[in-house]
Amino acid sequence: MTSTVIHAPPAVVATDVTKVYGSGDAAVHALRGVSVGFAKGAFTAIMGPSGSGKSTLMHCLAGLDTVDRGSVTLGQVELTRLSDRQLTHLRRDRIGFIFQSFNLLPTLTAEQNILLPLELAGRRPDRIWMDHVIDTVGLRDRLSHRPSELSGGQQQRVACARALLHRPEVIFADEPTGNLDSRSGTEVLGFLRSSVREMGQTIVMVTHDPVAASYADRVVFLRDGRITAELAGPTPESVLDTLKRLES
Repeated sequence: MTSTVIHAPPAVVATDVTKVYGSGDAAVHALRGVSVGFAKGAFTAIMGPSGSGKSTLMHCLAGLDTVDRGSVTLGQVELTRLSDRQLTHLRRDRIGFIFQSFNLLPTLTAEQNILLPLELAGRRPDRIWMDHVIDTVGLRDRLSHRPSELSGGQQQRVACARALLHRPEVIFADEPTGNLDSRSGTEVLGFLRSSVREMGQTIVMVTHDPVAASYADRVVFLRDGRITAELAGPTPESVLDTLKRLES
C-alpha cells in the first residue's frame, strides 16, 4: 500500500455507530459504538466471525439500514439525517452495489442489465466511460447474452460493470465471490483491485475468505460488534493469523 492510500481522505465514515435488533432479553447488539473511516481510492475488506456485525456495518454504511446511535457520513452528507426518499436518491446516484447473488434480471441481456440503473434514473450513459468499463471487465463479446448464457464469473463481471457505470463514490461488495469457483473468483477480485488502481474507485467489501481479503489494501476486523484489529497490506497468511487470534 502506498502512503497516498493510507493518508487519503475518507469517502465514508462511521462515528460511534450502534445498532441493536430486538429488545429486552432478546436484544442483539450487532454494532457497539463502531468508529471507522474508509479512504477514497482504496480497497478495504471487512472481516470477522459469523455474527460479528460485518454485514450490519456495511448495510449501515450504505444507507440500507438505520443506526440507533452515532452517524454515517458519505463525503459531506450525513446519511443518518436523510429521509427515506433522500436515501433512495443518494444510493442510486452515489453508491454502487455488488452482491453474492449477482442480482441480474434473467430476461435482459448483459448490456441491458448494465444499463438498467441509469435507465431507471432517467439518465443517459457516458458511452466513452461505458466502453472503458466493458473492456476492462472483458465483456465486449458477451453483451448480447442473457445471464443463463453466461458463467458465474461473467455474471458477476456484469454486476461489477453495472456498479461502476454511474461512477459511484463508493462500491459496497457483499461476499462478491461467494457463489463463484476459485478461478472465477480470482478474475472478479483482480478486476475489483484494478478498478481501484486504474480508475480510482473506492471499494468496501465484506468477505469471510482470507484470499479474497488479501486483494484489499486494508482489512478491518470485527468481533461482537466492535472493531478489534486492522491490517494493512494483507496476505492470506496474515489475514488467517489475525482471524485465528480473534477467535481464540
